[in-house]
Parts: sequence; structure tokens; C-alpha cells
Amino acid sequence: MPEMLRLPASRTELVLEEIRRAILTRRLLPGQPLVEMELASQLGVSKTPVREALKLLSGSGLVTFSPYKGASVRVVDRELAMAVYDVRLLLEPEAVGRAVSRGDQAGLVAARTALDSARAVMTSDAMASGDHSELSLLNRAFHQAMYCGCGNPLLISVLDDLRDRAALISVVGWETSPSWDVEWEEHRAILAAATDGADDLVTELTRGHIQGFLDRIVATMDLPTSGVAPVDA
Repeated sequence: MPEMLRLPASRTELVLEEIRRAILTRRLLPGQPLVEMELASQLGVSKTPVREALKLLSGSGLVTFSPYKGASVRVVDRELAMAVYDVRLLLEPEAVGRAVSRGDQAGLVAARTALDSARAVMTSDAMASGDHSELSLLNRAFHQAMYCGCGNPLLISVLDDLRDRAALISVVGWETSPSWDVEWEEHRAILAAATDGADDLVTELTRGHIQGFLDRIVATMDLPTSGVAPVDA
């Protein structure tokens, strides 16, 4: 965590983004306690924006609250991975297909930017040292860019709510199954089909892409089962 943040108008928003990035970049590890006073000191803020940020992050699935232990980083277990990818399989291919059929050019531009950035990251020193976090964030950005033009704000909201969980799962998954080259090629094929306006093909490719990753992580990740679930705030 950085020693101090220069805060804009919304302290909570900046604190939230910093804690989110720390979780998704594995600076804060799954199961690690999140102590308000410690985080506030590290970020140079009061406890109030930290408390508010942790509550918001519990809503996005990155933080859990236990009645006895307080806040901690969510642990990726088998039930979480299956639940997140089940919903994505049901909704995301349809949303991406709709975005293509509506001719969403802004989404295609954003997806291309994320794809190109991901290729650069894949050859970086960070990736060579085993840090997959930035690639996971770009993967998250690619998928949102592809579905954000679907025309249904509620559908977008549901998929947005899954983004943090999906990013966390991908970081954990790549530690045991480094398949980012396969996934980058699948993204490239999805974007090419979208650029051609082939909405049915895009829907099919997106479904296969999501299912393929789910199959790989279930097959290769030594995921715990949830046991007694913590109480989310």
C-alpha cells in the first residue's frame, strides 16, 4: 500500500479504488484481515472513508465480513467460481451479442485498447516475475467494453457487479493454469467477429471463452469448498 494518497473530492472513492487494486494485485491476499486503523494509516486518511469503502467492496464481492473477525479479503472457493461463471454464462454472451447487433463502436474501440494493452503486459517484466494482476484488470476492461453497449442498463449493472469477483478468480486461476495466451487469442477472435458485425458468432465465441476458462480453473485449481459462509455486510 502507498504511504500517502493525494485525495480528490471523494475520499471514499479513491480509498475504494486503492483497496480494490491492492486486492486484485495480490498486495492484499485472500483471507487477509482488513483492519480499518491500519488501512487508514497507510492511506493517510481517517477511518470513515476506509469503513465506507470496505462496505462497498463487500457489495462487489472482494471483501467479506465475519461477526467475530471483521473484514477480510474474500477467499476464492469452488462455490464462488461456479456461481460467478454460471451467471456470466447465462447473461454475458447475450449482452455482447446485443451490443454488436446495435453497432456499438465505442465499445469496440475500448476493447481494442484493452486487447493491445494486454499484449504489451504479457511480455512485461511483471508477467515474467509471476505478477498477473495488471493482465486481470485489462481482461476485466475488455469484457466490460464488449457488453456495455447492449442497451439494457440493468443487464450491464448485473454484469458489472460480477467484474471484481471474476477478476479475483482469474488472478488466482492463472497462478495454477497460466492460460492467458489462449484467452488473448480468444479475445482477438471475439473482437474480430464483433468488428465484422457477426453478432451470432460473437455470442457463440463469448460463451465458449467463458466456459473454457471455467473448465480450466475447476480442473486445475485446488479450490476449497466454502464450508460456513461469512456474513456479508
